[in-house]
Amino acid sequence: MKNNNAKPRKNDKYLVLVLILTILFAAYTFFQKMADAKENPTFEQLKTFSIVLDLIQRHYYEEVDTKKVLYGAIQGMLTSLDPHSSFLKPEDYKELQVETKGTFSGIGIEIATKDGVLTVVSPIEGTPAFRAGLKPNDKIIKIEGKSTKDMTLIQAVKILRGKKGTKVTITIFREGWTKVKDVSFVRDTIPIKSVKSIMLEDGYGYVKITNFQDQTTSDFQKALITLESKNNGLKGLILDLRNNPGGLLDQSVSVADEFLENGLVVYTDGRLENQKMKFNAKPNETKHDYPIVVIVNEGSASASEIVAGALQDQKRAVIVGSQTFGKGSVQTIIPLEDGSAVRLTTARYFTPSGKSIQAKGITPDIVIPFKAKEKENPEKKIEEKNGFFIFEKDLEGHIPSEEETKQNKTEKEQPADNSSAKKDKDKLESDDNATSTFTKDNLLKDNQIEESLRIFKAWKVFSNLKSNN
Repeated sequence: MKNNNAKPRKNDKYLVLVLILTILFAAYTFFQKMADAKENPTFEQLKTFSIVLDLIQRHYYEEVDTKKVLYGAIQGMLTSLDPHSSFLKPEDYKELQVETKGTFSGIGIEIATKDGVLTVVSPIEGTPAFRAGLKPNDKIIKIEGKSTKDMTLIQAVKILRGKKGTKVTITIFREGWTKVKDVSFVRDTIPIKSVKSIMLEDGYGYVKITNFQDQTTSDFQKALITLESKNNGLKGLILDLRNNPGGLLDQSVSVADEFLENGLVVYTDGRLENQKMKFNAKPNETKHDYPIVVIVNEGSASASEIVAGALQDQKRAVIVGSQTFGKGSVQTIIPLEDGSAVRLTTARYFTPSGKSIQAKGITPDIVIPFKAKEKENPEKKIEEKNGFFIFEKDLEGHIPSEEETKQNKTEKEQPADNSSAKKDKDKLESDDNATSTFTKDNLLKDNQIEESLRIFKAWKVFSNLKSNN
């Protein structure tokens, strides 16, 4: 028979006590975390964000698409970091994947945002934009009559691209003009093949890389084989990276590696250990032991700067032309579950000798400003005026170079001097390359190519001189 008056066992008392203490500890931990969260500025800002989102959902004059609003908020968060971080909606992410394969159609320009206005970094050679005469630093004021102020790069790209044969009109302004101009383009397939080559003179070859895509290294190797098999092979090679906006990192590393047997090509440095990477050259089965001249300009950016920097630091090539763009930051594409992706700046590039490319660019060994040749039908081209180029350091919110960081600290303690700004502007004044037809005759009229050939010939003469020692 059960005894209802039985006293609780000692073990039962301990069990109840432990249970009570566990509940009290859990409650204490919960409320402590809540208190800590309230003291955390991030928690308060997220709270503000949720309040604003609720206000929009309840009080906006019409029902809103919450997903659209949240995507816009994410985009704003990323673009506040630097000019190259961005949010890619599912359709934008697909566009990016297509772009690296070189199968899209549009007008063919690399763009960035400066002072809230879309600005041309460089036109891609052989495209409608290049043929029409668009220049680095041209301001794109409108696209199809719509203002580009506060327009994101992705939004602009989406409008500029379209079916081959369709028309698009942009309104541009160039330094030195008195008014804006409307320029119409017929969209075309942007060249899939990023490598062009030709023999300029007996023994002197020329290779142009317009951007770095999936097949760039393969096409580059084929171009070298073709040039090296002609007559007595190559005495020298001109590698033209002008107006090359960049592209895939692995392709730029492998292109540079074609001329390097060992040592660093490039390395990256970021906040996390997995962002600290080194890319080393490997011995090549085929040796390319002839001299190399690399031509660069203000439109040479990112991957093209990696190639130029590696060959320069490894003393494998002479770099000629003008100062490059200076995009030395690494963007990592991080896919998300809904098909969208985050393009986030995660590290910076450094040349083998440790020089940062960011907001500085590559300084040529021999500075040779481009001199534009006279055009047969100038009325068919956009009016040309002298102006200054846009560089990475001109982009709003760019990651500063070490020198800029030091300078900013100094400037906070000193009064502003407008004369230095004028000097910087004067430094940027230059002409850019405008070779529009890939023929031997046209290329030989290009003063930077012409000077490169002279360098080879002088190189040969000096190499043949006997030392007096």
